[in-house]
Amino acid sequence: MNDYLNTLNDEIKNYLKILSPKFPEWLLEYINTPEMLRLDGIGMSCGTLYTKVYNDKYYYSSLTHSIAVALIIWNFTHDKKQTIAGLFHDIATPTFKHCIDFMNGDSEHQESTEERTEQIIRNSIEIMKLLDRDNIKIEEISDYHIYPIADNDTPKLSSDRFEYTLSGGIYQVRVFELDDIEKYYNNITILKNEEGIPELGFKDLKICEEFIHDISHLWPRWIEDEDRLCMQFIADIIKSMNIKGFITIDDLYTLSEKEVIQLIENCKDSYTKYAFAKFQTATRKSVYKSDLPNNKIYCTSVKGKKRYINPLVNYKGKTCRIKEVSSIASENIDKYLNMKLHKYIGFKFDFKPYTLDNKKDTK
Repeated sequence: MNDYLNTLNDEIKNYLKILSPKFPEWLLEYINTPEMLRLDGIGMSCGTLYTKVYNDKYYYSSLTHSIAVALIIWNFTHDKKQTIAGLFHDIATPTFKHCIDFMNGDSEHQESTEERTEQIIRNSIEIMKLLDRDNIKIEEISDYHIYPIADNDTPKLSSDRFEYTLSGGIYQVRVFELDDIEKYYNNITILKNEEGIPELGFKDLKICEEFIHDISHLWPRWIEDEDRLCMQFIADIIKSMNIKGFITIDDLYTLSEKEVIQLIENCKDSYTKYAFAKFQTATRKSVYKSDLPNNKIYCTSVKGKKRYINPLVNYKGKTCRIKEVSSIASENIDKYLNMKLHKYIGFKFDFKPYTLDNKKDTK
């Protein structure tokens, strides 16, 4: 393995070995391109790592996620084009990841930043040389949505959705041990869904039920009031910095999270800087939740994306959705889908984001 992979902690190294017991060495050259290595500076937690509201076990980068997605695709398809498409699927991810979708008003779908993918690949001298050498066309790897094993619509099971669920279940909300991941992963096969399209699914009903039970304790983490609040707050900080001219949109595609945080912490605009400092020390006790707004504090109303899985399972010789054939799984899924979310969420400190119509004087 290359230098980057050797920097990962032992748990993640062993996790990657589960996903692909034999690492595809040909993938290393694609991983070692500047455009991919940039993703090491962007965390999968979408900025929630930088506040005391949450306590992730460790940092998990978008680069590690992208490699893991590629390994899942490779394990089940041994198709280079699909695998590279999976590796590159987040190559256009900006700093703080989906927080920028929130900034763009796309909190429910979280797809607004994907448009730069082909441009970034096409502008990379290193990547284009590798593709040319391997006789791969850019349109074959620049949109992983064309490969259903790599990506599909919620709540189907794709390599991308499977990966951030497995990894989130070890570094965010501990619902898995590596033995659990190995058990679930080894039960996966490729099935044909209702539309006759290939999709990852489970061989065994019982194991699929156990998987759903485990991840039903993880799903709320990605939609709960605190998560939406943190992401919208970071979005508002970045938007305010941009309006005041302290950061450009292009900076979000070149700088790491640590570098952007340094810009915020050293910002000449003390109003924004101090608000972010309060965010960094905020805890769950600092969070405001209500169905009524509060104009005296930082208060917002924002929806999120409900991420969940209703996987295919082989049941009595037929392919079904687990929700159709398991009351246990159906109950777990419905409980999540019906979870209570507050309309207004906030932090118990004052911060009113800048707008184009209201550029406050630097304080």
